[in-house]
Order: sequence, then structure tokens, then C-alpha cells
Amino acid sequence: MLQPTGQAVLDDLGLLPKIHALGAPIERLYGTDSRTGRVVLDVRYEKLRSFGRGLGLHRGALFGVLHDAVLAAGIPVRNGNEVIDLTAVAKGKRRLRFMNGEYSEDFDLIVDCLGSASSLKVHSLAPGRSRPLDYGALWATLPWCGQGFEASALMQRYQAARVMIGVLPVGREGPGTPDRAAFFWSLKPSDYEMLQRNGIDAWKQSVLVNWPETRPYLEAIKDLEALTLARYAHHTMPMPVGEGLVFVGDSAHSTSPQLGQGANMALLDARALFVALRDATDLADGLGHYARLRRRHIRLYQALSAMLTPFYQSDSPIPPMIRDFLVPYIARIPPAPQVLAAVVAGSLVSPMRKLGLS
Repeated sequence: MLQPTGQAVLDDLGLLPKIHALGAPIERLYGTDSRTGRVVLDVRYEKLRSFGRGLGLHRGALFGVLHDAVLAAGIPVRNGNEVIDLTAVAKGKRRLRFMNGEYSEDFDLIVDCLGSASSLKVHSLAPGRSRPLDYGALWATLPWCGQGFEASALMQRYQAARVMIGVLPVGREGPGTPDRAAFFWSLKPSDYEMLQRNGIDAWKQSVLVNWPETRPYLEAIKDLEALTLARYAHHTMPMPVGEGLVFVGDSAHSTSPQLGQGANMALLDARALFVALRDATDLADGLGHYARLRRRHIRLYQALSAMLTPFYQSDSPIPPMIRDFLVPYIARIPPAPQVLAAVVAGSLVSPMRKLGLS
């Protein structure tokens, strides 16, 4: 999900028209209980005070547009080197160490975008601790099937908080390619081995019991190897900087994907790093400014993610009971619809204003 925040960063780079040409506009997030049909999630972007909506986007499409822009700018790209560590060299510079024993050239600043499993976290001034989350997900990108599904909505189906199934339109991987959808099934990584033993047919039956309309998507999944197992962790780096080193995206902060903020938070980080270095008197000043620019927004969304995830992914029966009872009523009473839309859009505490984005 590319939210209005992430779209604003891409717009400033002049890349938003290309992204819009590939993505699927998302007007709302909608979820129901599989047993009762009760609506337990209904967030509409139209409730935002300022215009904005989500964009379902294939990861490959986002990567492709950014990669093309990098090549067009003449920035060199070197593949095939697994980064395992870095070392300090003369005059405050840093050098990357690769798995094959070789080293990179010297850099004034290394930007770590390696994700939540980055091996460079130990070099942060305050790395913090990572807490694995109980629930992950099985997911796949499949041909879009419109029957029974909204082309402009993330649709989900729940059974308490133990089962969550989702279908998200993600547009096209490239110009002229067919429409696609992301299909996902909430799963504890510790249960994956048992799912494999039971076989794909037993899993498909579990899905159909909760959401019969997903049959066309399930028919497109021929074996379990077609599904990717995603693991998630909650981690906040108190200081996302080190000596000649800065952390961006999941390297600095990772959460449950429940709020759909991952790519957007990383894009905001990238913009913040640009602003901080542009306005800095020296590198140390710029890195300190970067950490301050993003601190308030990151801490808020980390807290929201930790608070809301048990209501949609947990073994406890209490949070989903509260959710099923309160959400259908609260979501209709102002200002709740506006607040929920702002949470999903990533616009709480106005993160774009201080970054010079509209």
C-alpha cells in the first residue's frame, strides 16, 4: 500500500505519474467477520480533510520505477555483493565488507537500507532490540479476479484474530501487463511446518470455509512453493545513525504490516535524510537532524502498530471481541472516521510539512 505520504515523496522526485500508471487506486479498507458477517474494519480515504487515497502497488513496479530513475541519473549500481560488516578507515570514512572477503571503496556516509535483518545494526549509536512477532503471513501475487471483490478496496476476512485473509489490488508489474492482486493468509511461522505436512488441499479448505469467494485465487496457487512466508518483527532503533552510517526504513524501524506503512515510512526516511544533509553544516549535524526529523512520527506509528495488532492478529479472544463490539459503532461517529483515515494514510502529526512536502 502506497499511502499519500509515500506518494508525496515520489511526486517530489517527479516519479508519481509513472507510479500511478501502474498502481490500483484504493478508496477504502474493508473487513468482515467470517462467521457473522459483521463489519470489523471500514476505513475510507474520502474522510481525509485533504485529498488523498491509497495505491495498491506491486513491489516490482515500485522497484522498477525507482531503479530506472537511478540509472537515468547516472548513479552506478553494483550487484552480487552480500554486505556483512563495515570497517573504519582513515579520515573518518567507512568501508563495506562483503561475504566473499572483499571490501568496497571508502565512503563518507553509508546508508543502510538492508531491512530488519541488517547485519550493520550493531554499529548504531543505540541499536535497540528486535522482538519477533508471533504472526507472519503466507502471500502471493496472483491474477486479479474481479468477481466478488472491489477493484478499489483492500478486502479482508477474519475469524477472531487467529485467521486473517486479505485481497489487495496491486495494479500491474509493468506497462501493458495484466492486473494483479496480492493474496495473503495470516500464519504463525512456527505453524508453517505443520501446514506443509497437512498439504495444500487442507490449507485451501481452511481458506474456503472462511471466504468461499476466494476460490479463483486458490485455483491459481498450484503448490505451497508458490506462496512466500513472511516473518515480522517489532524494532525501534533509538538512534538510527552511527559513525559515517545512517539507517533507513526497516533497518531503523520495523513493525507489523497491519497499518500498511512500511514502504511509506522508508520513503519518508529517504526524504528526511535528503533534507537533513541539504541543510547541514557538516555530516554529524546532518545525521543528528535526520534522527530528530523522523523521531516523533516513527514513535507514534510504532506505538499504534503495537497497540492495534493484537486486535487483528493474536491468540487472545479478548481483543477481537472488543473489536467486533466497538468498531461497527465507533467508526461511524465523528471524528473517528477522520482519525482512522489519517492513521492509515500516515498523516498523523503532519510528517510531510517539516519535510517540505505537500
